[in-house]
Amino acid sequence: MEYREMTANAAPRLINRLRLKHWALLAALAETRTLHEAATRISVTQPSATKMLADIETAFQFTLFERHSRGLRPTPLGEEVVAYARQSQASLARFIEGLEVKRRGGHGQLVIGAIMGAAPDLVARAVAQIKRERPLLNIRMVGETSDQISTSLERHDIELAVGRFASLLQHNLFDFTPLSNEVMQMVVRRGHALVRHKKLQLATLMDWPWILQPVTSPARQLLEEEFAKARLSTPPNVVECASVFATLQLLQTSDAVAALPESVVRDHVKAGLLRVLPVPIGSDLKGFGVLTRKGEALSEIAATFVELLHRFAEPATAPRRTRKPAVRA
Repeated sequence: MEYREMTANAAPRLINRLRLKHWALLAALAETRTLHEAATRISVTQPSATKMLADIETAFQFTLFERHSRGLRPTPLGEEVVAYARQSQASLARFIEGLEVKRRGGHGQLVIGAIMGAAPDLVARAVAQIKRERPLLNIRMVGETSDQISTSLERHDIELAVGRFASLLQHNLFDFTPLSNEVMQMVVRRGHALVRHKKLQLATLMDWPWILQPVTSPARQLLEEEFAKARLSTPPNVVECASVFATLQLLQTSDAVAALPESVVRDHVKAGLLRVLPVPIGSDLKGFGVLTRKGEALSEIAATFVELLHRFAEPATAPRRTRKPAVRA
């Protein structure tokens, strides 16, 4: 299919030609990469899906997918269209869900992502407060690590995130306002042989099993930097785990070592289930804050939640914001 230059009034014609079902097909193809599975997902026949895709490419006047024996692969421009289709479907799903909540007498919906270090304290307090103010507000919280929630934020699966940049270039995608610092602690189960040592170095821990966050998470990257500074390799005996719940359970039932935020392990340490080792770690971990998509205003509910987050943030560790987030009318 030839690439053609779009005329000035091509955009209105494109909007008129593409229906919601077309965007749903593109979003399904982004996940399945086969017309058969995509057709099943949106409840149409495969011939209908084939015709719909042809109509979509005719409307855009360029090829969106390359056809291969094992399925479809988006072209460079197709990637842009598919990304928008996924975002629009996620936004539409949140809108319909929120509308249904209001129809049943509720007061809207808030979908957020949060790293595990922020959830036990700051996010929990803000959620409790906004629920006191709006008891019927439907809140859904997802995510464990900054890389996971930033992906969800980019895909429009969530409205805002509490975390940190997971890569150097994410400042081009998201606005960031700081909230608090995150103190990391090295922990093991109670009764662990390492607890008897009053002086420990990072090298002493290398022969023990470790539970580490995924390599894409900022906390893991910082830990790898600590290993490099100490001229140590990544421990050979590793379980990689993004779930804080699973990590805490594994710690209590094995001899593994883990570096976790103080807020996450605090209650377990107080209860005597975990012990903190005297090994400083993560002193260079940057503070976390509110991440929002650039150029996109927040809903009134989300903006209120952000204000609560900043209200509960510790003044000593959370610099004042330079501007209030825009509110979507």
